[in-house]
Amino acid sequence: MEATDHAREGDPLKRGEDGAEAGTASQGTELKKRSCKENFGLSKLTHWRTGVFFLSLFLCLIIVFAFSFIIPCPVRPQYLSTWNRTYSEAASYDFLGIEHASDDKVMDVVFVYKSTEGTQNFTCTGSGLPSPCVILSAVDGTDGETLWERPLSPEFHWAQCGLEKKMGRNWDCLVSHADGITAVDKRTGEVMWQQPQATSLHSSLPVLSLPDLDSDKVGDVALVGSDNTQTQLVLLSGKTGDQIGSTVILDSIEKANHLLHRTAGGSYYVLLQKDTGLYGLSLKRIAAKAGVAAGLQDDKRWEKQAVATSGFVPIYESDSVRHVLTKDESDDKTKFVVVSETEVAVVDARKLLLLWRHNTSSVLGLPSFGHFNKDNVLDVVIQEDIGNNTKRIAILDGKSGGVLWEVDLLASPNSPRPASIHTTNSVSVFMFWGVFSSQATSSVPLAEDRRSYMLHPLYSKVLLESTNVNDHIISFKATLMERGRHAAYILLTGPASEEADATVVLCKRKLKQDVPSSKVLPIGTEPELETDEEIKEAFNRLRFSDL
Repeated sequence: MEATDHAREGDPLKRGEDGAEAGTASQGTELKKRSCKENFGLSKLTHWRTGVFFLSLFLCLIIVFAFSFIIPCPVRPQYLSTWNRTYSEAASYDFLGIEHASDDKVMDVVFVYKSTEGTQNFTCTGSGLPSPCVILSAVDGTDGETLWERPLSPEFHWAQCGLEKKMGRNWDCLVSHADGITAVDKRTGEVMWQQPQATSLHSSLPVLSLPDLDSDKVGDVALVGSDNTQTQLVLLSGKTGDQIGSTVILDSIEKANHLLHRTAGGSYYVLLQKDTGLYGLSLKRIAAKAGVAAGLQDDKRWEKQAVATSGFVPIYESDSVRHVLTKDESDDKTKFVVVSETEVAVVDARKLLLLWRHNTSSVLGLPSFGHFNKDNVLDVVIQEDIGNNTKRIAILDGKSGGVLWEVDLLASPNSPRPASIHTTNSVSVFMFWGVFSSQATSSVPLAEDRRSYMLHPLYSKVLLESTNVNDHIISFKATLMERGRHAAYILLTGPASEEADATVVLCKRKLKQDVPSSKVLPIGTEPELETDEEIKEAFNRLRFSDL
């Protein structure tokens, strides 16, 4: 007999059921195999993801550990809010250089004084120099300590620092003294070179910082000076101080108030004052007159307006030009500020077009710049002589020349020019000197009756008055001592005569330090809505910024 569990040919139902069962079993086996493979791949991918996660976490922990323990946090230099350096039996000069003379982030002060001995245990006679001698000194901006001193032969004529300007020079300051000129490294006080100097160049300021003319990969300099007969321009090697080429004689140049301008196309022009106004002269033409082939180029836009016979490019025609300054707002928006006896004019340096002109009674000294409104254009601060021992401080709109703000002060003697420091509020804090008429003891202020004032453009109906300086001011500068912060002003006080032997004081004072002791003075007829305490708090909240 056949086994009953075997399907027979005549039993289709059983055969179909068995076949179905067999097919189902086969399919289940395939599904199981496929599921195992898929589960194995998913498991493998999950392991990779877990590994990447822990690796990222490990790297993050390493970075946090490095910044927390290995890489030190930047340490801000600890500076004194105010310091004073006193020099007995000395005299000083109207020169203050604010430079980086040390390795910290705070600016330092370079100045010149005259004495028989220095503060670093040397004497003029011991250095082989006549006594008293000229001493170039660098003082640490953090605490007022002397960084270095360099004795030089008397007499002092002029000094200028900040001349490196990425020109490859290994020196930064030039000092004209006796019958020579000396290049000094501002970080060490080391003399890099010394050269004799013509007498007519003693009054030459500022020094023109030139590109490399003699192909020694070091930027060169130019001096312009005038005597009773002619004006000379001398090119000097920035590497050795040797004269490059011959002396260039310039005709009809009245003063040595000159500037070097680089046009938008990269050409260089020297701005010179003639008896009929302000003119530009191509550096290429000057170098050719000196016999130097420097590979320079002329600016086509400027040369279209040049006088064919002389090469002078008219910039602003006036017979009483006193000062010329540049107002740099960007690389292609440089403007010339031309000051004459009775007007201030602004000229577009690219198109050589007059933008605006402001007529005045008489301009006192050099103007300065700052931001009174928030249009990102530098405004111009001038002092006008309006008679009766009174001057007017006026802030002119940089776009139109219109008066944005003004105040009348008694013109006390020995008052420095106005200054300003930019803030993070897109405006500047302005500082100027004089005597407010209601605060004066008489209609003619004495030399010691002089006060400083601060103006906040957002509170323009009041002034902050301070009376902390009564000595004769030789030089004054308001600046940022540290990038983006630490606003202060530097004062150099001493005898009125350079020949007098008295006490010279170099002082640094933090700008906000004067706020608590200052007096809030209302100006005009419209009162400020804030109280005195709120206004002082507004000054204390100021945060300063680089332009």
